[in-house]
Amino acid sequence: MVLSKSQRSNLIFFGILALIFFTPLRGHIQGFIHRLIQPELTDRVIEDIDYNWKLKGLNTNDYNFEDAKGKVVFVNFWATWCPPCRAEMPSIQKLYNDYMDKVEFVFITNEKAETVNSFLNKKNYSLPSYNEKNKTPSEFYTSSIPTTFVLNKKGEIVEYIVGVKDWNSSSFRKKLDDLLAK
Repeated sequence: MVLSKSQRSNLIFFGILALIFFTPLRGHIQGFIHRLIQPELTDRVIEDIDYNWKLKGLNTNDYNFEDAKGKVVFVNFWATWCPPCRAEMPSIQKLYNDYMDKVEFVFITNEKAETVNSFLNKKNYSLPSYNEKNKTPSEFYTSSIPTTFVLNKKGEIVEYIVGVKDWNSSSFRKKLDDLLAK
């Protein structure tokens, strides 16, 4: 049976779709596509953060966001089932390994502890993950994941990114170093 040019094109198109949606390569492909498309950035500084936020530790102790006052903070909303979230996790883990004693890292998910801990253990990640005990402060509300907020020591949101980013890049490390020095 000989396929026409149109049939071959359709077959290739549906093969690519199947590869994207039905194989383990899905997460890698989606992460690559997200990196090609710049994440949403905002250069606005949001002041007067509401620190009334209680978090239940899933692989660590519970956390009162009040303890973040006066510190540089990295807040990431994520889920184990989210391919873009999984795509940025290796770079976040590398960043965390080097900055865990200098920056407050807070990873928020709505998944159960068993699911999160199984995923983190399987991937050898040690990122401190939490469920929310009370309502998310309005400054951190997001309907998309991954979403990341970075706060300076004054409690101002200086980085707000929706989507995948290489968090272990030299430019972001420089930004963190600058925030820590102020």
